[in-house]
Amino acid sequence: QVQLAESGGGLVQAGGSLRLSCAASGSIFTIRSVGWYRQAPGKQRELVATITGGGTSIYADSVKGRFNISREYAKNTVYLQMNSLKPEDTAVYYCNLQYVGSDYWGKGTLVTVSS
Repeated sequence: QVQLAESGGGLVQAGGSLRLSCAASGSIFTIRSVGWYRQAPGKQRELVATITGGGTSIYADSVKGRFNISREYAKNTVYLQMNSLKPEDTAVYYCNLQYVGSDYWGKGTLVTVSS
């Protein structure tokens, strides 16, 4: 069982930046993918950004050019650098880790962007 611990959420003004971290209790070296999803009030959970095991990064159109996902193998940690934040980025952000045959979620971290 892999545990995921997200951190870095908070309140920020529009135009500001935040960096989210997701620390995994297991290795992120042999993953299928690792990434971030978000869920705003009254909306479905949606993909924000993910990195495949082969190193390909995929972003939602709404965050391209503003967000950057990266990983640090030595710390089994994935980061989401969020710049030029907008009020519509307000949501609970969840870390997701996938191995072949298994899927893990963190408990989420709240990001609130004020206008």
